[in-house]
Amino acid sequence: MSVAMTFKANETDAMRLAIDASAQALAAGDMPFGATLVSAQGELLLVAANNQNSAADCTGHAELVLVREAQKKLGLAALQGATVYASGEPCAMCSGAMFWGGIRRVVYAASQAQIAQALGGPLLPKTCAEVLTGASPAMQVDGPLLGDEAYAVLRKFASA
Repeated sequence: MSVAMTFKANETDAMRLAIDASAQALAAGDMPFGATLVSAQGELLLVAANNQNSAADCTGHAELVLVREAQKKLGLAALQGATVYASGEPCAMCSGAMFWGGIRRVVYAASQAQIAQALGGPLLPKTCAEVLTGASPAMQVDGPLLGDEAYAVLRKFASA
């Protein structure tokens, strides 16, 4: 079920960077997912793309790549209270990684249902919000934001 939400223009820009990264991942032969990290103060910190195939890493989901790169390049403190903009609703693995990294908000574009419709294949049954329900400290999950734009990239992968 989608809930209508109002997002700030800078949030739309951050999500478009994630969607652009998903298109770049697709062009590189990876699954079409991207993620953007924005600090608690609203500063753009990093953009990452899925690299499962190009890095031969089954855990190379965009959000996990983002958390790993951010901690290495910027330090764990940079993740504290940050927001991740994900082109697709994060899976349970990525939700956990973001939580353990100190990220406190995730905004997704394409929903888990859209991802399943476009890509098929294996699917964990819990949504990001369900995985994070009851987390302490709490982690906010918002979306979809620009879901149709992200879905269009997913459809390109499915039709390739």
